[in-house]
Amino acid sequence: MRVLFCGINPGLYTAFTGFHFARPGNRFWPALHRSGFTSRQFDPSEQALLLPLGMGITNVVDRATATAAELGREELVAGGAALAAKVRDLAPATLAVLGVTAYRAAFGLPKAQLGLQPDAIGSTAVWVLPNPSGLNAHYTPAALAEKFAELREFVGRTES
Repeated sequence: MRVLFCGINPGLYTAFTGFHFARPGNRFWPALHRSGFTSRQFDPSEQALLLPLGMGITNVVDRATATAAELGREELVAGGAALAAKVRDLAPATLAVLGVTAYRAAFGLPKAQLGLQPDAIGSTAVWVLPNPSGLNAHYTPAALAEKFAELREFVGRTES
């Protein structure tokens, strides 16, 4: 697997549909396409089409909530430990965590920034992207796609 994308946790709409980043207004799928990871914009129901492209999706925490703010620190830390074990087992080339605040809490790294992280998990590089939720107004769709494109370029360089 080239990239394992990791959301914070499923929202209620995503839990209802069973598809990652399914809520209308979530910008994951448009950013994935606009950044060049996919040749067209996938519908959340097409998430299985990522696997043949060397990509997968998981979450830090499995519990569905209306907003990620409902998650407690202990829950994020436990989710971070479970995610690290999953990454060691699957050994994707890159783990892309979608949400710097959740990443900081889950891995006890309060000063972590977006982009490539200094510490890998086993042989897996770790990259932090902005949260693509429509609730994250700090990033426009174009700015979000630009951050995803930086990851795509990194992944391309590491494959060479």
